[in-house]
Amino acid sequence: MILEINPENPQPRMISRVVDLLKNGGIIAYPTDTTYGIGCSIFNKRGIERIYLLKKREKKKPFSFICSDISDVARYAKVSNYAFKILKRFLPGPYTFVLPATNIVPDLLVTKQKTVGIRIPSNRICLEITKNLGHPIITTSANISGEEPIGDPEKVEKELGKNLDLVINGGILSANVSSVVSLITDSPVVLRKGVGDVGWCE
Repeated sequence: MILEINPENPQPRMISRVVDLLKNGGIIAYPTDTTYGIGCSIFNKRGIERIYLLKKREKKKPFSFICSDISDVARYAKVSNYAFKILKRFLPGPYTFVLPATNIVPDLLVTKQKTVGIRIPSNRICLEITKNLGHPIITTSANISGEEPIGDPEKVEKELGKNLDLVINGGILSANVSSVVSLITDSPVVLRKGVGDVGWCE
């Protein structure tokens, strides 16, 4: 099922429909500022397991998640003064920042090093969903692990729709990914080069 939402001015009624579905254990595909993502509530253990199966992804690779704003990040990650300055400078934007996890984060989303990957994309649809849900949603590119990310919602529906409860159409996007930067220490480490410029890390 595809639900069209205005990417510039997301309709509150549509956002409410999506939030209700997430609260009831649903899995969705949604637009970000890079490509389409797949997600569910971070507290939906069964949903997270379904996403692992859908993507054919190894369980030892935890998913990142989307927060609605920087104050929300501080609930789920330990943010140093240095990391806070970086977050303020680059978010919302096409970055995933790796930070030490707080105890509120479900174990499924925490690495062996007790870290988490967090995004605040520059996309009003996914930020409105997260804000209205009241807690983060999983973010992982809409594809089978190892394959090209999908930026067309119609293609997402065609290839993955049978394993999703809803596909949000927020327009055609790229097949790009976010840059991943570790902020565990005060020396940033680039873990993946994506859309976000990482020249500042050198």
